[in-house]
Amino acid sequence: MESNIKPIIYRHFKLYKPYGYLSQFVNNGQKKNSKKLLGELYDFPEGTMSIGRLDEKSEGLLLLTTDGKTSNHICSGKIEKEYYAQLNGEITNEAIQKLSEGVEIGFEGKKYITKPSQAKVINPAPEFPVRSKKIRDDRHGPTSWVSITLTEGKFRQVRKMTSAVGYPTLRLVRVRVGNIHLNAMQVGEVKELEDIFSIV
Repeated sequence: MESNIKPIIYRHFKLYKPYGYLSQFVNNGQKKNSKKLLGELYDFPEGTMSIGRLDEKSEGLLLLTTDGKTSNHICSGKIEKEYYAQLNGEITNEAIQKLSEGVEIGFEGKKYITKPSQAKVINPAPEFPVRSKKIRDDRHGPTSWVSITLTEGKFRQVRKMTSAVGYPTLRLVRVRVGNIHLNAMQVGEVKELEDIFSIV
């Protein structure tokens, strides 16, 4: 006897999250009407959730899925996430070394030592679309770009790490999650993924 139960078809997406958007579909915060949400960018199917988050001021690759198990796997701490950060000042080799080894940041009211990461200077600077909110130009002093690859994702971790070594982040763009890359996507662009499991 054949079963009439249809297999569940999950859908997966990648998005270039713009600056100024929350990584969520519903805002329960105090400023409900002033915040931009992901549903404004694309007609996602019901039940879509973001896999991890990028804070409001951060940009770049955000994965979304209708499958909770996939979300949990990618957020489990085993998958690399790579970020490009534009920093205030010309970062030194010593500061890069500290970022690589782990630095002390504040997390949930306590001190936390970050796990070792991959950190390196990017030169020449990467070319991203112009951000909606202007970044200060080099007339106010030099800036530098670094790549930081993590397997953890504490709240505002990259920003806290670069500040801890003396170079505050001016712009933060996530460019990779596992084997899925931002590549040449445009701000706000959404692409449906055939197979998100290529991430591992």
